[in-house]
Amino acid sequence: MTMLCYPIPIPKTKKIAFEKVIQFKETDTNLELNNLSLKRKQVEDIMNRSFLGTEAIVREDLLRIEEYLTSLQNLIDNLNKPCNEATKNSFYKSLKILWSSPLTYCCKPSNGLSFTRILQRKCKCKSSSFYQVNGILFELYMVQFLYALKLREKAMELIPTDMVQSTTAYREAAGVFDYLSQIVHPIYTHSGLIKTLPELTSSVCSSMSLLCLAEGQAVTVKKAKETGTSASLMTKLHYGVTQFVTEANIQDKELSFRFSDYVSTLGALHELKSGKNLAESLESEGKVGEAIGVLRRALATTKKTTQSRDSTWKSIFSKEKDQVTTMMNKYERLNKSMMLQRIPLEAELPLLQGEKIVRLITYHPTKKEKELNFELKPKK
Repeated sequence: MTMLCYPIPIPKTKKIAFEKVIQFKETDTNLELNNLSLKRKQVEDIMNRSFLGTEAIVREDLLRIEEYLTSLQNLIDNLNKPCNEATKNSFYKSLKILWSSPLTYCCKPSNGLSFTRILQRKCKCKSSSFYQVNGILFELYMVQFLYALKLREKAMELIPTDMVQSTTAYREAAGVFDYLSQIVHPIYTHSGLIKTLPELTSSVCSSMSLLCLAEGQAVTVKKAKETGTSASLMTKLHYGVTQFVTEANIQDKELSFRFSDYVSTLGALHELKSGKNLAESLESEGKVGEAIGVLRRALATTKKTTQSRDSTWKSIFSKEKDQVTTMMNKYERLNKSMMLQRIPLEAELPLLQGEKIVRLITYHPTKKEKELNFELKPKK
C-alpha cells in the first residue's frame, strides 16, 4: 500500500549571539550563554539545509534541537526569578529575535489575484519577511514548532523500515503541536503576531496535531494490512483516518491549495479504502447486493472529491479507484449469474464506521536546573 506523504517546510531565523547581548560579571554565566549560542547555531544549520535528511540525519537534528530547548528553558527559568526582573527586560529587548514563517509566503496565481500560500514547499518569492519579538518565549515557541515538524519528518522517513516507530514519531509530533495549541499559544492571544505568524494560532497547531494522528493511523493501517487484519476491522481503521482529517478541519484554515489538496486527498483516499473493505466484508458474509451498493456509493463519493493536482497523489488515488471499480464489476457479474440479490437503496446501506486508535504522546519539555548569576559586569 503506497502512502501519501507531504513534507512541510520549516521556518527560518536570523543568528543570535546571546553572549554578546549583555556582558555579565560571572564567568560561568557568560560561558553558558556562549554555549547556548553554539547550540542555536546548530539549529540554524538545520533550518538552512536545502534538502530533506535521512532518518539518521533527522534523528541527529532532533537531539540538537532538544539540547538547545533544554538550555534555553534553563535561561528562561533563571531570568524569571524576581531578582532578575530588570535584567530580564533589558536582555530580552537587546536580543532582537527574528523569525520568518513558511506559512505566510505571498505568491500570485496564474489569474493574477494575490493570495497567501501556506505550508508550501516551493515558493516563487525571492524572500520572506522576518518578524521581531522582544520576548524569549517567542524563541522557545518557534523552536518547539520546528521540533514538531522534525518529528513528523522523522516519522515519514521511518515508514519504509519501521512502521511502529514511524507511528510513534507521528504521535510525538502530535503531542508537541497539541502542547503548543493549548499551553504556549495563549501568551500571544492579544498580539498582532497571530496575523503574521500562523504558527502562533491555536487552531493551526490543533489541526496539525490531528493531521499527525491521521498520518500515524494511516501507517498503522498499512501495518495491519501486512499482518492480515480482517476486512471488517480495516474498514474501521481506514475510516478513522478520514475522521481525524475531518476533525482537523484544514479546509477552513485558509491554507494553501497544495496543503489542502494533500489533506483532502488523504481523507478521501482512506474513505474509499474503507468502503472497499466494507464491501469485501459484506461479500464474505454472502451479502453481495449490499457489497455492490457500498462500492457504487464509494465511487459516487469520489466524483464529489476535488481531483488532486499532484501527479503522485492523483496516481495513488486513481489506482485505488480502479481497484474499487474492478471489485464492483466482479461482484455485479457474480450477482447476475448466481446470487440474484436486490441492490439496496443508498439509504438502506450500512454506514461507514471508524475507529480512531492512535493517540498523541503528551509532550513534556525537558528541564535542567543550573543556576545562573546575572550580575552585570561593571562598566569601564
